[in-house]
Amino acid sequence: MSRLVTSLCLISVCLASAKKPTSRIVGGNEAFARQFPFAAAIYVRKDDGTYFCGGTLINNQWVLTSAHCVQNAVSFTIQLGSNTLQGNDTNRIVLSTNEYVLNPDFNPETLQNDIGLVKFRMPVEYTDYVTQIYAMPTFSLQNGATAVAIGWGQTSDEESSLSNELRYADLTTVSNAECQQIYGNQITNNMVCVSGNYNEGTCIGDMGSPLVQHVGRGFYLHVGVASFISGNGCESTDPSGYTRTFSYMDWIKNVTTT
Repeated sequence: MSRLVTSLCLISVCLASAKKPTSRIVGGNEAFARQFPFAAAIYVRKDDGTYFCGGTLINNQWVLTSAHCVQNAVSFTIQLGSNTLQGNDTNRIVLSTNEYVLNPDFNPETLQNDIGLVKFRMPVEYTDYVTQIYAMPTFSLQNGATAVAIGWGQTSDEESSLSNELRYADLTTVSNAECQQIYGNQITNNMVCVSGNYNEGTCIGDMGSPLVQHVGRGFYLHVGVASFISGNGCESTDPSGYTRTFSYMDWIKNVTTT
């Protein structure tokens, strides 16, 4: 039975060769400018080092990410508006903060309730390249649904660096019963597992990044937060796991509107 792995990306290791050309998230394509204007690149400083995670701008003051990304954080540096992590980009906005909210029921051993929020000190100003995600879910994601994973994570098990370019991959949700055959009873209804053709999926450095559904005219619906990959590696045939956004909408609304 496969292990669930959170796989945070330690910056001192993962940025070592981030400019090396790559072609995948693990399978997938390079995003074009303004395709995902809600994408957030999060540098998380903790007592033992600085880590990288993804996130989603859900309004002008809050970023949604995973709980294990924000737990015990000292501060955050968040980049918005640019598909690249390094290099000049006049559309990039860089913000710093130390305020976050961890889901009170998060269990780091089982990854139950792996969801968290980061708050900016001041509201961010929207541009053509920076805006909140179009919609949050009003119903639970169905089995066999198509979705899009995005992130700057590693592009293979052998590639130890982040991708400098934001990438995306088309995935399909699998039933929790099928996912439990691989990971066991750690998989609950508050999680959703996804897989793609040719082993496409999330990898180290993608944690906290969104799973979205295209709802037309370039608009996207947020349906999941990247939570874990298989202990067998990113390129294994095992599905990767997300926290199901719909299960936490009441909590998200309570936190972000108070």
